[in-house]
Amino acid sequence: MIDPISYINAYPQSIKDQVQRMLDQNSLGTFLLKKYPDPHDIYTDKNLRNYAMQIKNQYMKKSPPLSKVIYDGKIHVINNALGLHSYVPRVQGNKVKIKNELRVSTFFKKAPLALLNMIVVHELAHLKEKQHDKAFYQLCQHMLPEYHQLEFDTRLFLIQTEIKPLY
Repeated sequence: MIDPISYINAYPQSIKDQVQRMLDQNSLGTFLLKKYPDPHDIYTDKNLRNYAMQIKNQYMKKSPPLSKVIYDGKIHVINNALGLHSYVPRVQGNKVKIKNELRVSTFFKKAPLALLNMIVVHELAHLKEKQHDKAFYQLCQHMLPEYHQLEFDTRLFLIQTEIKPLY
């Protein structure tokens, strides 16, 4: 088991101290359940694909197409991966075509919809912006104005799940 606070290592000490107090008081789970009382109902790869395509079509119509959108049980949250985007080269005749794939950790099958949304938006943004730079985060915020808060809440959700899952 990893130190749950490691999910927020990049945050200021004052934030880490506040989260540690919540852990010490067993109140983080209650806090998260008030904010996110229910998990989503997007359990299948087909439903996940439809969900991701709705977001893509709304905000990124001109981005490259997605060939695959799935939940992936091989993605390890502990290794700081919540989802993956990949560009798979496929040879067709004398041409090489790139297939864009979006994979979400199966961990998020039992998560609030807002947190799944953040992961999907994050991975979709990689279709246009490959690096985690200013342009990438601007695109994330364009698709999801509360992106940064949801990213932090996702980290809190991961911390809580290390101790005791919410759902």
